[in-house]
Amino acid sequence: MRNIYLDRTKFNGAICVDSKDTEIISAGTTIYSMSVNDRNEEYQRYANDYDIQFIFDDCIPQLVFYTVPHVDIMAKDSKGGFIGTIGQSCNLQSDAPICYINKDLECFIISENGAGFLSNIESWQNNLKPYDKITFYRSKAEAEMELEFIDLSEIGIN
Repeated sequence: MRNIYLDRTKFNGAICVDSKDTEIISAGTTIYSMSVNDRNEEYQRYANDYDIQFIFDDCIPQLVFYTVPHVDIMAKDSKGGFIGTIGQSCNLQSDAPICYINKDLECFIISENGAGFLSNIESWQNNLKPYDKITFYRSKAEAEMELEFIDLSEIGIN
C-alpha cells in the first residue's frame, strides 16, 4: 500500500480521499491553544498540582520538531516536555491517544484517550509507556526528503 502524507500544520479542515491502494496519513505538529479569557483557577491547579501547563494564546511555545503522524500539543510541563493527542486535534472527549513528548524527543503514551487521562491525572507521570510509532523530523522539509506529501495547492487549497 502506498502512503501519502497530509501536512496538518497549514490545513485544519476535513479532507476525504478514497483509494484502494493509498493511505493518507496526517503529519505535522500543531498547537492547540486556548483564549486567555478561558484561563481560570482550575487550569492553574493543573499547573500547580500536576505540572500540566495548558497552552494559552499569550504563551505559545516554539516547536523544534515535526511529527509523523500528526500530534496536536495542548500542554507542556516544567521539564520541557509536551502533552498532546496523536492523529487528531485535541479534544479530551475523543478516543485519540494522549502522548507525552519529552525534551529528548522520546514519545510515551499517557493514556489511550482523554477520559483515561483525566481519570488518572494525578499520576500521569507514572503511567508513561514508551511509544515508537511517532517519527520526529527537524522540519517538514526534512520529512519531505523521505516522504511523499499531498500538494493541496494543486486542488485549490492553500
